[in-house]
Amino acid sequence: MALPAPSPSRWFRRHPATGPVRLRLVCLPHAGGTATFFRSWQGAFGPGVEVLATRYPGRQERIAEACPTSLEPLADAVAEELTAFLDVPVALFGHSMGASLAYEVALRLEASRPAAVAGLFVSAREAPHLVTPRTVHLLDAEGVLAEVRRLGGSDAALLEDPSLREILLPPLRADFQIAGTYRAAAPVPVRCPVAAYAGQEDTGATPESMRHWSEVSAGAFDLTVMPGGHFYLMAERDALLSDISRRLGRLVVAAS
Repeated sequence: MALPAPSPSRWFRRHPATGPVRLRLVCLPHAGGTATFFRSWQGAFGPGVEVLATRYPGRQERIAEACPTSLEPLADAVAEELTAFLDVPVALFGHSMGASLAYEVALRLEASRPAAVAGLFVSAREAPHLVTPRTVHLLDAEGVLAEVRRLGGSDAALLEDPSLREILLPPLRADFQIAGTYRAAAPVPVRCPVAAYAGQEDTGATPESMRHWSEVSAGAFDLTVMPGGHFYLMAERDALLSDISRRLGRLVVAAS
């Protein structure tokens, strides 16, 4: 029996599909990131694909809410909210911290609905059982900002504004705590295909380290390396979206 269409959710900013929804791409931002990061992805994947950009607590529309500081409860909450969107299959895309979160959400969804997740797309993050622990969240404000500058990305410029820094630093520190303290106890495989993306010059999630995502895929695995560093997906946006679109097209056909 078909599930009813989902109601609006505070967890997701919805970018509607052209025509009937046949698959949803759930986008999970990096540490300090917001749903706005994926605004330009709307309409990039052809008819039938709706984009859900995840809104983490503690920022933008949810700024009054407490920021989570560990990944497992966050994954529980996102997976629970997504159960209302499983009238069609979902694919998950996560960048950096979001990649670890996407993996944990996929495991939770597959535990109750084995066919719910059509694909897992992971970007710029070590495999979940091999993540390097980090203590950036324990640094003072300047130490945290130095790490953001090192990684690059659009957030770095915003944090140079002292008035914005006061608002953006708490969720950023909380996210760095999530990213720095998470590590899967074992390489539990997901059933769906896994596509990994790496920046050629990323010194953290190197292309070689990204190959280990194959160890958590029970199905197909593929690694795509693009020019750039940790935020390669900004300069290489069109190439990345083209590749994801091609893969999603196959998933839509398979789900029909």
